[in-house]
Amino acid sequence: MNSFRAGLIAVPLVMLAALLAGAQSTVLVDASPQDEWPTYGRDYAETHYSPLNQIDRDNVRQLRVAWSWEIGMPEGPLEATPLVSNGVIYGTGAWSVVFALDARTGSLKWRWDPGLVHGGLAAGGPRPCCGPVNRGVALHNGKVYVGLLDGRLVALDADTGRIVWVHQTTPVGSDYTITGAPRVVKGKVVIGNAGADLGVRGYITAYDAETGEQAWRFYTVPGDPSKPFESPAMERAAATWTGEWWKYGGGGTVWDSLAFDPEADLLYVGVGNGSPWSRDHRSPGGGDNLYLASILALRPDSGELVWFYQTTPGDDWDYTATQTMILADLMMDGRERKVLMQAPKNGFFFVLDRLTGELVSAEPYTSVTWATAVDKKTGRPVETPTARYGTTGSLISPSSGGAHNWQPMSWNPITGLVYIPGRSHVGYFKAAPFFEPQPGRFNSGLADPVPGQPQPPRPTAFLLAWDPVTQHERWRVPIDTVISGGTLATGGGVVFNGTADGHFRAYDALTGETLWETQLAPVVATPITYRLDGRQYVTVLAGRGGPGGGGRVWTFALDTEARGRP
Repeated sequence: MNSFRAGLIAVPLVMLAALLAGAQSTVLVDASPQDEWPTYGRDYAETHYSPLNQIDRDNVRQLRVAWSWEIGMPEGPLEATPLVSNGVIYGTGAWSVVFALDARTGSLKWRWDPGLVHGGLAAGGPRPCCGPVNRGVALHNGKVYVGLLDGRLVALDADTGRIVWVHQTTPVGSDYTITGAPRVVKGKVVIGNAGADLGVRGYITAYDAETGEQAWRFYTVPGDPSKPFESPAMERAAATWTGEWWKYGGGGTVWDSLAFDPEADLLYVGVGNGSPWSRDHRSPGGGDNLYLASILALRPDSGELVWFYQTTPGDDWDYTATQTMILADLMMDGRERKVLMQAPKNGFFFVLDRLTGELVSAEPYTSVTWATAVDKKTGRPVETPTARYGTTGSLISPSSGGAHNWQPMSWNPITGLVYIPGRSHVGYFKAAPFFEPQPGRFNSGLADPVPGQPQPPRPTAFLLAWDPVTQHERWRVPIDTVISGGTLATGGGVVFNGTADGHFRAYDALTGETLWETQLAPVVATPITYRLDGRQYVTVLAGRGGPGGGGRVWTFALDTEARGRP
């Protein structure tokens, strides 16, 4: 059966045009002023692109530190993309610390610490799989929204930092956490959660932005089939599972990526991996295990499922589809296609019709050994004989860390390229002969490493410029360490990106040439850019917090002579 047709629930008939002056293709953006960075990807389309061009490929070498500010947070890596609105920067540090700074000077307006570290891991507090990270906030109508590591969603007053309302979105004391940034869509705050690796059942929830009252909730995997299903979508999904998966949680957490098309009235949701990873234990009779590793299109008013596309049917490798989803209008095969683009963990770059979920194209952007291709007619990967590793074990690429993880990729509509912070890595997968889930612990269902098992080669990292129309790379820059943050693309023809060893660099968007770099503290998050009083700034968070760990907000701008007249 054709995969995308099987996943099509309804087909909205809309027309969408947002032509960007001078662009080779169009891109969906919201009506926010171009000088600001009002939401996680700067626009609803999650492009991580700014049309600002005062800083360009010719003068970027003249960037200098305008100001910096120490966050003063507990120890933990920085992953937040800050927001800018009305001259104020809003951001988060590890352990869900929130701050607001004057965007011109870096002076503190307010700082809010929920105090999670004091009742942290040792005291039975939040148990994140991958560090006490937080990727940022959302802004709406004078309020700042943040998801906390302990599962609370909090609305703060944007001027004072005082609490407006709090809602517990997860069961208290459970292994759910929140690490991703909320989004505000049509007056609702939308938030997912994390914790699949510890054995939970995923869902995404929308709350009234003014009151915090729950508007709807969509579960991403079915629960106990002996009980009523929450929706027809869950009943359909249950037919693709076997065994007693609900006892293991199932996984499918929505821990990061969201996008919104206001004309089509569709909210796009990236769904995570299975729990446990090994399908032999999770669903011993096989099956696609919907909606793991899938992209969902939901109605933002009701949470109703319109269509889905599964990037990795029957996920066996922790190949989440929670990576950045970018919406754009591309000229393909002589006609304009309204598409959704994603480079998920599994190593293929997907281009989907964002109105129907139809697969337009999919090609590998790194070394892939679990599948040889994605069949365009069926929409399904063509798996290799060793992909389903079982208890025999296999070396498989990409590893569970993925060819591209949470670090946002960006899209420049002028160059027509997507900029992907990625890596090539081989992992050894082998299912444990027996599996018994243990609450509060990592439950992959894989066998523990033993002496003599095959050792994967050293991973390599890269920054990749990818043409989504031709599905070919334009350029690739090797990175001598791992990439720690996402990319920022600008109208000045520059791509910014940082690495785990603290290098923050600017690249030529057309050639990949390194134009500028500076040394910050190890672990550089995802940069943004904005303009105030005619001056363009670039801001990024770097460091790990704690004693001697840095943890600062760095802001750069051109020298007066380099930037010329406003």
